[in-house]
Amino acid sequence: MEFILSHLDLLMFGAAILVLLSGYPVAFALSGVALAFAGIGILSGHFDPALLSAFPNRIYGGVMTRQVMVAVPLFVFMGVMLERSNIAAELLETMARLFGRMRGGLGISVILVGALLAASTGIVGATVVTMGLLSLPTMLRHGYSPSLSCGAIAASGTLGQIIPPSIVLVLLGDVISNAYQRSQLDAGNFAPKAISVGDLFAGALLPGLLLVVLYLAWMTAVAYFRPHMAPAVKADTENSPSLRAILGVLLPPLLLIFAVLGSILGGLADVTEAAGVGALGALFLAASRIKTSNRDTRQWERILVLGGAAAFAAMIALAIMMDLRVGRTDTTVVEKIGQGLAMLLIIPALGGVIGALWRLYATKVLHAVSRSTAQISAMVFVILIGATLFSLVFRGLGGDETVERLLLSGDGGVVRAVILVMVVMFVLGFFLDFIEITFVVVPIVGPILLGMGVDPIWLGVMMAINLQTSFLTPPFGFALFYLRGVAPKGIRTTDIYRGALPFVAIQILVMALVALFPSLATGLPNWIYG
Repeated sequence: MEFILSHLDLLMFGAAILVLLSGYPVAFALSGVALAFAGIGILSGHFDPALLSAFPNRIYGGVMTRQVMVAVPLFVFMGVMLERSNIAAELLETMARLFGRMRGGLGISVILVGALLAASTGIVGATVVTMGLLSLPTMLRHGYSPSLSCGAIAASGTLGQIIPPSIVLVLLGDVISNAYQRSQLDAGNFAPKAISVGDLFAGALLPGLLLVVLYLAWMTAVAYFRPHMAPAVKADTENSPSLRAILGVLLPPLLLIFAVLGSILGGLADVTEAAGVGALGALFLAASRIKTSNRDTRQWERILVLGGAAAFAAMIALAIMMDLRVGRTDTTVVEKIGQGLAMLLIIPALGGVIGALWRLYATKVLHAVSRSTAQISAMVFVILIGATLFSLVFRGLGGDETVERLLLSGDGGVVRAVILVMVVMFVLGFFLDFIEITFVVVPIVGPILLGMGVDPIWLGVMMAINLQTSFLTPPFGFALFYLRGVAPKGIRTTDIYRGALPFVAIQILVMALVALFPSLATGLPNWIYG
């Protein structure tokens, strides 16, 4: 009995995994298991009940006051709004017409569109489902191999895990930042260097682009050596897209991606401010592209929206070129003129926002987007609250010391500890969503690994790629389940599994390259931020 009571921390972790696998709501499973084991610990004398009094302070003094968490609903709004604005359908149609006449062209189009959607939405499940519904029937109709088609769609859909701005990177960056500060404080450094979500965005950019390049290389190789698996679509010169059509479809999402990532990487805005820019840009983009029943009466609304978007773009350009802060004593004449122009631009900008909201409200798009945003954001924050209580009780039962002993025992040092954590996270990714893993596992193992000298940006990128690989690996990968749910009846589950395996190998290769050459993850942040 004493042996069991002395290992309540491990029993608590195992019980939480079992309850989560039962399908019970995650937030209530974590908090319920935590309270149950806290009660057992109090009764047996293995848990100090005074620790529970720190829970409200952890929520209101830590979780709810972190400004970066405001970026979560903003990025979710941005992604859901772009998903509902038919951008994916237009991108796929245009790219298919552009590349379809070459062997493997449709597959190349799917990967490129998946990368663009990953960089603009950051929601894996939505991307896989959208791509599966739109592109899989088309690829099969033109003679593409079912396994190759399914693998390309599932793999490109998971790019939303690693290509910023990703919800995974936002949450993981915040947790890694807190774990790094804790490890530094434990080491006696009371002025620790801050690690931001923007650092993780910069670190994940090159590995994400490397994945896209290798995906494209694999699709091209298959089309070259096995042309029957990825045939060319019959040429139709009358249906070829014009340069104007291509730019009209590609430029808006590319400009939005550049505005969000460029403002973060360029140091012009933090993640929360950039998320606001992205949400506003998605609002304008969706309102300008949404189709209405009465084209004539709605045309003035579209003009108002486009005018508002142009006004906001001009305001951002002015803010980049000069300091527009008011109340300064050293304001130059040029800056005063810029401040006046910015104030004048507020009127058409607000008019554009009102026009966009009204246009989306009239077409019922705003209702669905707001509801989805509220549901996803509430789910994230409720899980965060439950995970905070779980982490508090786990540490109170001595879980930190147990995990530290497991990671530090045996030969191998840091390498062994990192590999062990990656294997555990990979296996958990078969059964748990990234939110549970980020909020439960990373706060426990993060401070230990970072205290051993592991670079926080490199660790965050490795964890993100690891989770992405886990979500694509048969037979339990979440992305494969998403695709199975929307695939035509003629598609067998073995086709999905067989098609995903080469892309899993590519992701393992990229993870190995990042492990062997850490500068792939740390080089860009060091270059940008010094």
